[in-house]
Amino acid sequence: MAGQDLHGQGLGQGPLSDLLVVDLSRALAGPHATMMLGDLGARIVKIENPAHGDDTRGWGPPFRWPAGDGHVGQPDEGDEDARESTYFLSANRNKESVALNLKDERDREVLLGLVDRADVLVENFRTGVLDRLGLGFDTLMQRNPRLVVLSITGFGHDGPEGGRSGYDQIAQGEAGLMSITGSAADDPQKVGTPISDILGGMYGAYGLMAALHERERTGKGQVVRTSLLSATVGVLGFQGTRWTIAETVGRAAGNHHASISPYGLFRCADGAVQIAVGSEGLWQDFCEGFDLDPAMPGFGTNPERVGRREETIEIVEQVFADWPAEKLLARLAEIGIPAGKVRSIDEVFAWDQTRSQGLLIDVEHSTLGDIQLPGPPLRFFDGDTETTFRGHRAPPVLDEHGAAVRAWVAEEREGRDG
Repeated sequence: MAGQDLHGQGLGQGPLSDLLVVDLSRALAGPHATMMLGDLGARIVKIENPAHGDDTRGWGPPFRWPAGDGHVGQPDEGDEDARESTYFLSANRNKESVALNLKDERDREVLLGLVDRADVLVENFRTGVLDRLGLGFDTLMQRNPRLVVLSITGFGHDGPEGGRSGYDQIAQGEAGLMSITGSAADDPQKVGTPISDILGGMYGAYGLMAALHERERTGKGQVVRTSLLSATVGVLGFQGTRWTIAETVGRAAGNHHASISPYGLFRCADGAVQIAVGSEGLWQDFCEGFDLDPAMPGFGTNPERVGRREETIEIVEQVFADWPAEKLLARLAEIGIPAGKVRSIDEVFAWDQTRSQGLLIDVEHSTLGDIQLPGPPLRFFDGDTETTFRGHRAPPVLDEHGAAVRAWVAEEREGRDG
């Protein structure tokens, strides 16, 4: 039942194939969490607003149109209903779409029928919205005591600012991430992907797995809460302890590490390369490989080099000045220095290494035809045999599975009542 979806995926396909997930979330944090579960075989029933669906269905350009339409960029007048947002497509693979008006009694009964059978429910409404809809956590848990609920908010469900709405860039700024990202302290920059949203989804999925594991012992579900604020503060890492322990406020330092040197992006004859000299042993190897003295006064230890970062950068770039990037990368590999180039997104997905890791998948969309999507970042093995779930499906069009899900819920209810 829960492990059989409307695409014909059955039990045993993916480690989470016995789970039914009701996804009431929209935009990115919640949908990313449920996509992670769907990538592992869980059945994800996505509930969408009948009027316009998930907010991200309208986020663009770029958009794509049904196969053969030939549109690129902005739509021609009247084509909006046919287009699909590439933003939506990025976070909603392996899901079924059902359009429900949660203020309509019949639609609420469909939702509650799903809740009765679900293992997980995910929502990212502002605090109090579910209560006003008569779908508060107490109501949900009374109907299904084994239900695990993931609630993602912008700044937390409580506290002095718990009611604030949360969007990714606002959270990046409020959580301190932008203050340590950019060319310098007076140039705060957001990360080039909606990282606070994605981290909220990742931490949420992590919390769900813990709650589901605990349910195996207790037989009871529970509510898991996280927020964009919590998730972003949670990855400040050494920048956090720089303050909490050393009372040093980290600031943006461009493309160079705040606590390791040399570590960052360095110019060479025809571009730039990145190196990570993360130990004194690597510093010794680096210097020997490029005819430098590793014990040169003022640069012999990492703390000294961090204290004289600009001078260290100058020394390294003087060495690299006559080296073309490809030859330089080969030399760095030869002497064992971790190094790499900065690839554009198209180069990333054309790279054989990316493809070898299953990070590009082919799916058939119901209106767009054959499309490629970024793939999930996990692989599973039984000894030397890969057992990774590969039955991925394209993101759904709005209400693609509405009729079938409604019929399934009605059939289940009749069977139970009969």
